[in-house]
Amino acid sequence: MGLLTLFSKAAPELLRIPSGSFTVDREGAVIVGTLPSTFPDELVHDISQQVLGAFREAGEAQLPLTELIVHYPSLKITAKELRGGAIIFLTPKNIANQR
Repeated sequence: MGLLTLFSKAAPELLRIPSGSFTVDREGAVIVGTLPSTFPDELVHDISQQVLGAFREAGEAQLPLTELIVHYPSLKITAKELRGGAIIFLTPKNIANQR
């Protein structure tokens, strides 16, 4: 039995879908946020980098992008550009009430 536990992986931890917002500067550093403290900082960083990258690439392509909305099956991400930074809202979707 000890040999089997050597190759087993720990089960991934399920996260509660967050509700809140955070504001980042142009480098992606969080200025202020209302997300629960249990939400991983790595995910906040990843989300902010993707959002800032999208705004940056739109600017380089001379496309006027000031708001970005991403719909996932259980989460909605809304981001608004703020002079190089962004404010990002994470909103869980109630799957039971969707049509």
